[in-house]
This record gives sequence, C-alpha cells and structure tokens, in this order.
Amino acid sequence: MTTFRIAPAVAAAFPDALIAVVTATGLRGDEPWPATTAALDELERRLADGTWRPADESDPRIEAWHTAYRAFGTNPRRVRPSVDALGRRLTKKGALPRINAAVDSYNAVSVRHGLPAGAFDLDHVTGDVEIRHADGGETFTPLGEADTIENPRPGEVVYADTTDVLTRHWNHRDAHRTRVTRDSTRVAFILETVQATRDARLLRRAAEELRKLLAPHADRTTVHYLGSEEGV
Repeated sequence: MTTFRIAPAVAAAFPDALIAVVTATGLRGDEPWPATTAALDELERRLADGTWRPADESDPRIEAWHTAYRAFGTNPRRVRPSVDALGRRLTKKGALPRINAAVDSYNAVSVRHGLPAGAFDLDHVTGDVEIRHADGGETFTPLGEADTIENPRPGEVVYADTTDVLTRHWNHRDAHRTRVTRDSTRVAFILETVQATRDARLLRRAAEELRKLLAPHADRTTVHYLGSEEGV
C-alpha cells in the first residue's frame, strides 16, 4: 500500500500544513455520477446568479498559498496554486471543465471550499509518496504533455515517488504518468491547507464531502491526515 508522508524539512518550513488523503479503491469511473453532476451544476448556477464566487487572491485561504509559494521561490501570480487557477477559470468562463467523474468531483470540492486538490492513480505510483523540497535533479512530465521533461528548481516543494516528481510547485500541476482517467480504479485524492489552525475544520468538511461523492462509485473509501497535530 502506498504511504504518503511530509519530509521533515517541509514540515519545519510549513508547520501549520495539513493534508487530507482520501483513498478510493474499486472506483467505477464509467458509470453515471449524478451527485457530482449536481455539485458542478449548483456551483455554476450560484456563480451565474451572483450568490457565490470562488475564493480569489484577496481571500485568506488563497493568500496563504501565495505566501507559501513565495517562501519556496515561486511567483504565485505567474505559477498559481491549483485552487487559485481553477477559481479564476470558473469566474472567467462561468463553467468548470468536465474531465471525468473522479476529477470533476475533486474540482467541485476544491473550488467550493477554496482548498487545493489533486489526485494520483495509485496503479502508476512507484513506492511511497513524499512531499519534499526538490534537489533540482528530478524529472517531471506535465499532465497532457507526455513528451515534455522538466526539472523542478532546487527548493521547490513537490510530491515525488521513487521514479520522479508527481506535482510541481506543491500543487500547481500534476504529472502525466499518474493522471486520473475514467479507467482508474485505485486513486488517492489530496486536499490541502497551510493554515490548519484556522482551516482544519474546513479541510475535514471538504474531505468528507469528497468521500461522499466517491463512495457510491467505489468498493472502499478512507480518509487520513498528514501534518499539523493541532489540526488532526
């Protein structure tokens, strides 16, 4: 079984970080997911009628991620945290992308709660996954760019397994190798905050909401947390 862990140096640099790992096994991505469809439709309807807007960079949840990005040397207005980029896209276009049911589920939860989210197909992960600072010698192939190889900058926070990097800039972009498709059956979904003192309860609600979207379409779902003991 794949283990997720936070490297001591990242835990020391971001002591209030808290990460929820929602794991689904026996996932059935080829059947209808009506609750996910309804969640997407509701967000888009509320945006259209002006009763809700995604968190933007003036929101403390997004501002905290901008501060974290700057701390490891990334300009968050050029390379945006995933939830910031997704919220901006939703505001501009009025709709969220429809990728597949599993991805659509975590996108809906991410923008609803203003928390970064992502996912890894565990059948394509090698060994355990560590959230750590890059040393600059790793490789990364961006989602949708199977022929591209990048090298994260030294000090950049990444998710990495024993093969290469799975996300760059903590949560900015996922890797092509571990992308979640409608055929993925073992998936680890990630929700994150770097302000657990303030947002641990929000993170827990978001993780449970995501688990409930996944549960009708999986044989088993579990949730566990990494990071701030105060948040757990």
